[in-house]
Amino acid sequence: MKKFIFTLGTTAILSAGFVGAASASTSGTYHVEKGDTLWKVAQKHSVSVDELKDANNLTSNIIYPNQELNVATIKEMTHKVQQGNTLWSISQQYGVTVDQIKEWNGLKSDLIYPGEQLKIQSPNGQAQQSSPSVAQAAPEAQQAQAPAEQTQEEQQQAQAEQTQEEQQQAQAEQAQKEQQQAQAEQAQKEQQQAQAEQAQKEQQQAQAEQAQKEQQQAQAEQAQKEQQQAQAEQAQKQQQPAESSQQANGKSMTVEATAYTANCAGCSGTTATGVDLKANPNQKVIAVDPSVIPLGSKVYVEGYGEAVAADTGGAIKGNRIDVFVPSEGDAQQFGRKSVKITVMN
Repeated sequence: MKKFIFTLGTTAILSAGFVGAASASTSGTYHVEKGDTLWKVAQKHSVSVDELKDANNLTSNIIYPNQELNVATIKEMTHKVQQGNTLWSISQQYGVTVDQIKEWNGLKSDLIYPGEQLKIQSPNGQAQQSSPSVAQAAPEAQQAQAPAEQTQEEQQQAQAEQTQEEQQQAQAEQAQKEQQQAQAEQAQKEQQQAQAEQAQKEQQQAQAEQAQKEQQQAQAEQAQKEQQQAQAEQAQKQQQPAESSQQANGKSMTVEATAYTANCAGCSGTTATGVDLKANPNQKVIAVDPSVIPLGSKVYVEGYGEAVAADTGGAIKGNRIDVFVPSEGDAQQFGRKSVKITVMN
């Protein structure tokens, strides 16, 4: 009978505590549920475990089901910005204004980022007090109910869950940090690759432009060369009829021809008739046998052109001539050959 009365009295106390909790929940209290830990409750209300303990005079991290925790007396809380949060949505969540949040955190604009920690104070900067009936009745009811509902094993389990949750939170933060670092490295890698591709593209374009310029220059030089050659051939064609008419009036014969130069060792460079070949390297001169071709005669030599018989030579006898060329290499290239000549006068 006494036990029944005690239980009834306890029930009355608990009922009073629950009623107080129901009304106090609207003014900043939290009803502990089975499986809750201080860390989990702190995360729900964006406060620290130490702030919860200070606000509820707790000396340990152990809490019990149906316990009422005061969260309104914490004047300053911390809110971790989530994806999609705005200053307006956070202000609605905590019953404050956007300007207050900006003032508490020294913000100059409404721009916030996921993961950012924001300080949140109680409305009007004053701690809200829970009703005395809740603060007093709940602990008495919990003290009577705790031995029946909370065993030592449950306390150990709650501590283990809290440790596990804290570890999971740390792992999640580490994973997020590693993900952000990987994203930053990937972005840097993509930027470097884009820069390398751009540099390669510019280099290829420069090479293409250079190649096109060189090709155009080569084509211009080739066209100029062909034009000059065409002009020379045209001039030669125009000259040939005159030479042919002169040849027709002259004496033609076939002779053995060689070549000589004025730049050989021991050569004076002056012909028998006084022509300075060193001073006139482009002069058309041949050495002849004066008994066959008189000195001073104009002679047309096949493959050499019109020349003046202005020189003699020790080996130049009979039907032999020696044509003057500017260099020793040209003389060697000319060699010894039979050519047709026409003595025009």
